[in-house]
Amino acid sequence: MMSKRRYLVFFILIVILMAVLTWVNVALGSADVSVKEILGILFGGSDEGLHANIIMNIRLPRTVSAILLGGALALSGYLMQTFFGNPIVGPFVLGISSGAKLTVALAMIFFLSKGREIGLYSMVGAAFVGAICAMGFVLLISLKVKRMSVLVVCGIMIGYICSAITDFVVTFADDSNIINLHNWSMGSLSGMNWDEIGIIAIIVAFCLVLSACMIKPMGAYRLGEAYAGSVGVNILLLRVMLIFASSLLAACVTAFAGPISFVGIAVPHLVRSFLKTDGPAVMIPGCFLGGAVVTLLCDAVARTVFAPTEVSISSVTALLLVPVVIYMMIKRNDRRESL
Repeated sequence: MMSKRRYLVFFILIVILMAVLTWVNVALGSADVSVKEILGILFGGSDEGLHANIIMNIRLPRTVSAILLGGALALSGYLMQTFFGNPIVGPFVLGISSGAKLTVALAMIFFLSKGREIGLYSMVGAAFVGAICAMGFVLLISLKVKRMSVLVVCGIMIGYICSAITDFVVTFADDSNIINLHNWSMGSLSGMNWDEIGIIAIIVAFCLVLSACMIKPMGAYRLGEAYAGSVGVNILLLRVMLIFASSLLAACVTAFAGPISFVGIAVPHLVRSFLKTDGPAVMIPGCFLGGAVVTLLCDAVARTVFAPTEVSISSVTALLLVPVVIYMMIKRNDRRESL
């Protein structure tokens, strides 16, 4: 009974927080738009004028993308943590985001060298290939290395290698348009449009449905492979689905917003700490909503605190979430020593 009450309180609070932060992100900006005018634009059908264009084509798409991509990143982190059976892994830490960043940068350069712009589907496809390749390297290392701490360090090294190659490619690019890759590679939600959000929504919705289908197998998998196998779970299929969904979510985020750090590792921990459970039935929606709230907050900070200068959202997420990750690792180490 206490658990159900805790879950109810959490989801009520997280929805209220998301609504408040959504309003803050839409209302705040360099252009001063009154509350009455914003309500008129959103609900009154007013779509003419400079302010209407700012709200409907700049702020609102950016806010919606923060919700979708933040939720996707946190869910990706939870699925990876389930796969590896460890709460200190995530798409950024294991180099998955950096692998996706590298292939997207290479794809952009290839298309620009041909005098063409990369399409949305091509960008997502390139990011997915990079994410899968990086995940493949991590899995190969995991076959040789049994200690999770060593695996995490190897993942970080893979991320550094991919980032270094990306920096080299961007630095020595001839086309001046490719220099814009630098801003994207730092992580940013600026410039989002409704066409991109449509693609993001399809990918995220598909992965959410796929994750929902894995709730029961994941619940059994958390209790050990032997137990999961004994109750009829196809371990190989479950692992493939976890890798596919987590990589696709991480690739989607990286393709459209660049690498955003530490949301995938810190948010599942925060949600888990509040809910006092790791059950996928509540963690999947909890992580998605939690990731959305954290990303909305960080994006609001990134674009308003130092306005008119915009800070990289990845810098803000690192500043706010790295202490959470450090605390989590210290607490985990203390628990091991006490045993």
